[in-house]
Amino acid sequence: MEATFEELFTQHKKIVFKICHLYADSEADREDMFQEIALQAYKSFQGFKGQSQFSTWLYRVALNTAITWFKKEKKRSEALTQYAQEPADETTNNNQQFQAMYLAINELNKIDKALVTLYLDGIDYKEIGEILGITANNVAVKINRLKIKLKEDAQRIYSSKFG
Repeated sequence: MEATFEELFTQHKKIVFKICHLYADSEADREDMFQEIALQAYKSFQGFKGQSQFSTWLYRVALNTAITWFKKEKKRSEALTQYAQEPADETTNNNQQFQAMYLAINELNKIDKALVTLYLDGIDYKEIGEILGITANNVAVKINRLKIKLKEDAQRIYSSKFG
């Protein structure tokens, strides 16, 4: 069972990295959160029945752990500014529009942030609904509203920060 978990977790660890980058501000916090998610996933793995895909289950564990971890953290004042200055990768290092969109996503509440993350990862509405505990129709409505909100917020941030 341990080998199976290790193999599956290794195949899907990008999910955990994405969640960590959305909910933790510094590299040290991201590493701590990654370890916490890995530990919670390992502890919970015996309860994984295979009724959903492993990736769906891991998203659920990672999001729940990240939200719990986030609530415990005290240092939120520098979060958006500090992380926005750290590029996600070298290809987006100077991409101001990307930074503005990322800042707009970071302004969302925890649930909407998770919804956008799952959507951007190409997860279908039905699976997003399963992960978040809402209907696929509700996911579609929320996504449409979030697209409009994020476009407006990213434009506002871009204008104020880079324009």
